[in-house]
Amino acid sequence: MQTEITTLQPVTSEWLQSIEALADVPADQLQWMIDNSLHRILAEGEYVARPGDPIAGCHIIISGRVKLYMLQKSEIVEVNILQAKDVSGALPFSRAVKATLYAKAIEEVNIMTLPIDKFRQMVSLHYELTGALVHVMTNRVRNFTAQQQQNDKMLALGKLSAGLAHELNNPAAAIVRGAESLKQHLQLEPELFKDVMNVQMQPKDVDFVQAKLFEILGREERPRLTLVQRTELEDEMRDCLEDMGVERAEEVAENFMEFGFTCEDMEAFHSHTPDQYLSPVLNWINTNLVTERMVQDIQEAAKRIFNLIQSVKTFTHMDQGKGKELIDIHTGIDSTLVMMQYKLRKGNIEVVEEFDNHLPKVMALVGELNQVWTNLIDNAVDAMEVNGRGRLTIRTEKDHSYAKISIIDDGPGIPEEIKSSIFDPFFTTKGIGKGTGLGLDVVNRIVVGQHHGSVKVNSVPGKTEFIVCLPIGG
Repeated sequence: MQTEITTLQPVTSEWLQSIEALADVPADQLQWMIDNSLHRILAEGEYVARPGDPIAGCHIIISGRVKLYMLQKSEIVEVNILQAKDVSGALPFSRAVKATLYAKAIEEVNIMTLPIDKFRQMVSLHYELTGALVHVMTNRVRNFTAQQQQNDKMLALGKLSAGLAHELNNPAAAIVRGAESLKQHLQLEPELFKDVMNVQMQPKDVDFVQAKLFEILGREERPRLTLVQRTELEDEMRDCLEDMGVERAEEVAENFMEFGFTCEDMEAFHSHTPDQYLSPVLNWINTNLVTERMVQDIQEAAKRIFNLIQSVKTFTHMDQGKGKELIDIHTGIDSTLVMMQYKLRKGNIEVVEEFDNHLPKVMALVGELNQVWTNLIDNAVDAMEVNGRGRLTIRTEKDHSYAKISIIDDGPGIPEEIKSSIFDPFFTTKGIGKGTGLGLDVVNRIVVGQHHGSVKVNSVPGKTEFIVCLPIGG
């Protein structure tokens, strides 16, 4: 219930001057504000405004507290708490006409509201008061923008961190599994060692087996086989080994196939190895090949982790200066793609790189440009989500004195009615919790403001192309 103030001490111009933002406003102008404002008491639980309500005017909290919050999936997300001497609501020259947050009294609130219909008179007659309130609006926009930019960075960081953790987990787990398997495998070698030690062969035959082994391992990579072709060759190899009396023929056949051995190779080994020693010799070769394969797997996993860490360092521009420097833009794009690999795979996205490898280096801020690639690629992947798959094309080329970078997706496109708004701060078509609407604003500020370049978009259903142009000379 709302009631007129009758018994409380009236608000004075001196009290309003105790508000930092209004300290330099002449008393007569503040008195005009008092005389033309609506003075109310709100009981605990009453609302100053709800989302969609017309903004009534400029509010000054005299006493009490008001909670500003939004709802995300039916959960309350607190934005701010207004208290005595805080200024809120509409301000001169603000384009906002409807509330976007809930404003709820969390205790009894004494509030003074200058109605919007008084703003024109205030602007024309009271310069200092207008200027003070415009300054409040400027500070509010700056603080809100900074907070939202921080939220946007944390949201992006959370996405990248989740993907990076997943990317690191796979090779790390592979190293752990590989090390354990290698340990178990090496425990089997003593038995095989005893069998090999009992082998008696002529030196020339030992030399042949060794030379043949290295000749097989040195062969060019075999053509890719279908599952059916591979199964047929493994069966053929197993039959050859079993006919020769080789123990563990199925296991040996499978591993030998990995390294390109053939039945003709088995016959060659057999021709220089006595029958009773063929099984120990081939099993010894198999054991060493398995060991080598396990070590290779561990090396590949460790290399994957190393490359990921290098990409993180490149992406974040660690250990580097903060100024502009000559860079190959492909390096930043590549590291961004590595950082986003998990999201790309999850979205079933095919990446097509059409890079001009002769493109001159660009004088640029490395870390800032990586934010550009991240935002544009992230938006493209999100746009293709509705298709369940997609193709992301990244093209680089020289365009006169500019480096031209095109990021193209085959998503549904940008509706014509919102195309002119996509670079506006806080404009977003993403759901709650997926974006703050600052991504393309950041792109525009970095490319245009910091690098004196340009960014534009062409979009039709099935093809959206963001084109970034950066001056080669910086």
